[in-house]
Amino acid sequence: MKTKAIIWGIALLTILTILRFSTIMLSGKNLPSMGASEKNEVIKVGHLPVTCHLTCPVLDYTTETSNSTIRFKSTKFSDFPTIASAIQSKNLLATFMVAPLALKLKEDGVPIKICYLGHRDGSQLVVSKDSKYSNLKDLKGKKIAIPSMYSNQHFVLVELIQQLGMSKDDINFVALPPPDMPTSLASGAIDGFFVGEPFCAKAEMEKIGRVLYMASDIWPQFISCVLVVHEDLINSNPEAVKELVRGIAESGAWAETHRKEASQLASQYFKQDAKLLEYILTSRPQRVSYVRLKPTEEEVQKIYDIGLKIGLLKKKIPISSVLDTKFIPEQVLPADIKYSVKN
Repeated sequence: MKTKAIIWGIALLTILTILRFSTIMLSGKNLPSMGASEKNEVIKVGHLPVTCHLTCPVLDYTTETSNSTIRFKSTKFSDFPTIASAIQSKNLLATFMVAPLALKLKEDGVPIKICYLGHRDGSQLVVSKDSKYSNLKDLKGKKIAIPSMYSNQHFVLVELIQQLGMSKDDINFVALPPPDMPTSLASGAIDGFFVGEPFCAKAEMEKIGRVLYMASDIWPQFISCVLVVHEDLINSNPEAVKELVRGIAESGAWAETHRKEASQLASQYFKQDAKLLEYILTSRPQRVSYVRLKPTEEEVQKIYDIGLKIGLLKKKIPISSVLDTKFIPEQVLPADIKYSVKN
């Protein structure tokens, strides 16, 4: 009798377990998904923690909290050589990088396209706060840090050097990871640096440096960084590339008119002080812009010509082979982002 009761108990428990499992399976369609929607695809987008790349974390936030089926996940690096290696090895299929480096990669046979810009302006030449330098001629024989030899910061300074009648050898250029520049200036390891924000403002706020030139003083509508996409992604998933470019464009339009919100949002991704980013984004005169980001052949050609002239680029390749603007939307509206400023 006792054995029979045990058998009936086991049977009843089995039936209840099956019923419970069936209920879960049947109701699974109505269970809430992770985040705002289920992401069918995640595409990493490389960036540095600089305001030139601010639209990257903004897009990450947008696609993570919206009904987008693609998550464009911002992936932070500290220097451009590592980014270049990542896209060469296809560990990244989309990234922001300095424009001349993208041209160099294309020249070397890496199948990439420039599809959009990251920003306009946004870089400054910073020197020691107590220095007596008043122009570039005063920096003859000095050491200036740049983010890469293949950077527009380098190219534009070489152009200015030549305009001032100086030799390109009059300035000692050294490539440094941008986060290291303020401390290198403070220690006296370098005499100045030319890079994207926030490291210029950081040097100012910490009483280390002062701005000698804004990029816009030397080259109005200055281009530092571009959005580069590997041709494998363009060929295999053009709709995703279209969504990426549209998303970056709309993120820029939102950031342009929501600067305080954008600074707080980006600070969480960059792991930087929100007040520092807010200072940069709300300063007057304006330090960086996130609109009018469609690159023209003339702009890219100008960069390429400088690279050829100074010997860092070697081959003459048609700009149409590296520039692909077909994914840029005709009309760019600000992204619909729900983000409140935290006091």
